[in-house]
Amino acid sequence: MPGVQKVLFVCLGNICRSPIAEAVFTHIVKERGIQNKWEADSAAIGGWHVGNRPDHRARETLKNHSIEYNGRARQIESDDFNEFDYIFGMDENNISNLKEEAPRNSKAKILLLGDFDPEGDRIIRDPYYDTGSAGFEKCYQQCVRSCKAFLDNHN
Repeated sequence: MPGVQKVLFVCLGNICRSPIAEAVFTHIVKERGIQNKWEADSAAIGGWHVGNRPDHRARETLKNHSIEYNGRARQIESDDFNEFDYIFGMDENNISNLKEEAPRNSKAKILLLGDFDPEGDRIIRDPYYDTGSAGFEKCYQQCVRSCKAFLDNHN
C-alpha cells in the first residue's frame, strides 16, 4: 500500500516484549482508525524461539486487555532494515545489536521504544525470568504509553 509506514518491534527472543509492543501498536492504530497508514511486525535478535508463540504470560496479559495476537517468533533479517521505516528496540542492548546488524545505508530509523514514554521509563525490562505476570503488565503499560506518544508525534 502506498504511503504505509512500517514499524518493527525487536527484543531478544520475540516472545515477551516485542510481540506485546506489536499487538499494542496494532490495537491503537485500529482504535484510531489509521490502520491504512501503519503496518507492524516484531522480531528477535536471537533465533532461540523462532516459530514459537509468545510466552503464555505475554498472551495472558494481552488477553486481559482484550487484544488479540496470533504471531509467532522470528529472527530479524538484513532485509528488514530496508523493509521497515522504524525499528524499535526495547533496551540498550537491543539497540546496540540492531545498529551492529544494520546494513550500510539502510532506511530504517533504529529507535528505543521507551524514549517515547511520557513517564520517562526508557528501558522496557525483560520480564522473561520473572515469576508471575507483574513484569508483563508493566511491559504492556510501557508499550501503551510509548506507542501512543510515538503515533501522536508521527501522524
